[in-house]
Amino acid sequence: MKVLHVHRIGGIGGSERHLLTLLPALAERGLEVSLLGLDDPARAPDPFYEELRVPYERLRAARDLDPRLALRVRRAVQDADVVHTHLVHADVYGAFGARRLVSTKHNDDPFRAGVFRFVERALARRAVRIIAITESLARFQVERVGLPRDKVEVIHYGLDEVPPAWGTNPPDPVPVDARVLLAVCRLEPQKGVDVAIRALRDVQGAHLVVLGEGPQRAELERLAQELEVPVYLPGRVPDVAAWLRRADVLVHPARWEGFGLALLEAMLASRPVVATRVSSIPEIVVDGETGLLVPPDDPAALASALNRVLADPAGYGERGRARASAEFSVARMADRTVGVYETALQRTGPRV
Repeated sequence: MKVLHVHRIGGIGGSERHLLTLLPALAERGLEVSLLGLDDPARAPDPFYEELRVPYERLRAARDLDPRLALRVRRAVQDADVVHTHLVHADVYGAFGARRLVSTKHNDDPFRAGVFRFVERALARRAVRIIAITESLARFQVERVGLPRDKVEVIHYGLDEVPPAWGTNPPDPVPVDARVLLAVCRLEPQKGVDVAIRALRDVQGAHLVVLGEGPQRAELERLAQELEVPVYLPGRVPDVAAWLRRADVLVHPARWEGFGLALLEAMLASRPVVATRVSSIPEIVVDGETGLLVPPDDPAALASALNRVLADPAGYGERGRARASAEFSVARMADRTVGVYETALQRTGPRV
């Protein structure tokens, strides 16, 4: 079976990290797997390809709408038995010319429930199956976007280990005896790093370390300076696991979330999690068992939960590791994805 995945590539976020795990696992199951990358040159796509372990083709995708790119994608997808698209740009471009289309929905960004929902519905008519990465996201797609329930299937992200290091982290200013609150996310409003910075005023002796890049960097640096709290923003680092070992707790104050792979990474590293009770997060972090959940946009509640975990970790990390290993394995994710493809092979949608 020849399966071509299509994704707009710009850095390594959650959906890109998902592909870096899923695609080799599919290849190990005997599928002929490759990637068509639609490169966003403004967001440094090269590191993704350096880690990718399956064949790929790259197309420049500097603009959101590009008729010439649509034609190039159409030619690229025609030989595949199944075309599997990820996120909006790939959904739109990948729908052209695919005989059998599978689409994975990775987040519940509110814009999808606005006017764009009509585009989503049109694309859903072309798809044989639609994968949602959580039950929460499946409900969002059906109830708010209006996608057909009989086409939607839930397949959670899978992860067996924290990301392997590709180098050594540079020296950092965080004291060795500091209580480290670690966030692994893009620096953008969705992730709520500003809420964590505000909460930091009420967490004695803690330093916030945020691994990731994004358009909010300057704003977050200014906020930390204004509040006079210790925040370190090293950007993308070569050894995430080293920071997980140093962390006392993973903090994830997202305003909405498709999945949150950082949550699984922390659980696999036996670290407690303090996160917001939004979107899919309660499916991953069990409140009071593997961490604590708080309302979004509430620095006081976040600080209180962080103080509770720092004072008494209460076995959250050990129970988190057990849950991650049992419920979110790579094998389970890959096997269920192959099942979707086998279903798709029985059907052929109309070409566009």
